[in-house]
Amino acid sequence: MARGRLIAEVREVLGKTGFYLSEKQDSRGLSFDIVARRDDQLLLIKVLQNVDAFTKGNADELRMLATTLQGSPIVVGDRSGSGPLEEGVIYSRFGIPILSKRTFVDTFEEGVPPFMFSAPGGLYVRIDSDALKAAREERGISLGTLAEVAGVSRRTIQMYMEGMSATVDIALRLEEFLGESLVLPVDPFAYTRQTGDILRNFEDLERFEKDVFRKLETLGYSVLPTVRCPFEALTTRDTLFLTGVPTKEEKVDEKARVVSNISSVVERDAVLFVEVHTSVHSIGGTPLIEKAELRRIRDPDEIEDLIAERKK
Repeated sequence: MARGRLIAEVREVLGKTGFYLSEKQDSRGLSFDIVARRDDQLLLIKVLQNVDAFTKGNADELRMLATTLQGSPIVVGDRSGSGPLEEGVIYSRFGIPILSKRTFVDTFEEGVPPFMFSAPGGLYVRIDSDALKAAREERGISLGTLAEVAGVSRRTIQMYMEGMSATVDIALRLEEFLGESLVLPVDPFAYTRQTGDILRNFEDLERFEKDVFRKLETLGYSVLPTVRCPFEALTTRDTLFLTGVPTKEEKVDEKARVVSNISSVVERDAVLFVEVHTSVHSIGGTPLIEKAELRRIRDPDEIEDLIAERKK
């Protein structure tokens, strides 16, 4: 399946299920392809034919964006080097959940969550430890008997009752013996981890971009540079805004439109800092602040006042 078609199908599923979507992106190499919001649920989605192409750098940035924006990172793919992705299984790469398109459809369109996840050694499921303990106590079954049925040690059965996951085969043997459903669905959005270190040094930034970020930091802002995004950083103080710094080769109006669209989906303000003089102060609802204006600013409130004034 061509990647463009796969992206279109993922967008269609999200649209059917009530998500507000970012516009289609033509740029390649971004850390995400789709930003989607439904009520309080925000998704940042990367779509790949072969999920082996998902790199650690991509994962670090996607996780950082999702954590900072209070969203969930997810990858939808078609296959890996070992073959097609299985249905009903959550895979994971660098801490980011990966779903096949069919699993994605089942989760969002059919309301059927995945029950298995892939890990070293095969496919695993989450055991309902409370249900397992209750079934054992009601029937007066010993740990030894359950261990013999499952083909594991008594200590392992004890660990299942403390919340450890089990292989699919072991879970099925226990369910058949007890006559109880013991397997819990897996939440693909519970895999979000703490913000990772972004492996990018300010020395890698273009001079004007670096000057902008340093100026913002001297004003008391925290700047989180991005690598594979239509914007260059997430900037925070009391509030958070998406920060764009167009290069001389980029068209400011096109960049402003893309950043404005994403900011409306994630419900955060955006701003572009431009190096050259411009006769307009806002494009598509995204404020523009010139290099000369930024140099004169001595109070961070001035930036936020400009953003509030020019986004109208």
